[in-house]
Amino acid sequence: MTAATREQAARLLGRFLAADAHLCCGSAGTYSILQPELANALKANKLAALQAGKPDVIASANIGCITHLQSGTDRPVRHWIELIDEATR
Repeated sequence: MTAATREQAARLLGRFLAADAHLCCGSAGTYSILQPELANALKANKLAALQAGKPDVIASANIGCITHLQSGTDRPVRHWIELIDEATR
């Protein structure tokens, strides 16, 4: 990866930093299956924090989180590496 690509990736990722990024989305392990009420409450909290900045897209590194979050919003939820790939083409 070139220095220019690294700089571009850093700028791109900086656009997706959210307040309360530490909040769990509720999909951890088997939560979404065994504890659906808790999982949905955690998902609602996470989506509220993520959508507060009105992003065009929500990025995550975890496929479980991507799937779980996408079930609660019309906003696209994508893997962050897809966004890096698109930005560096």
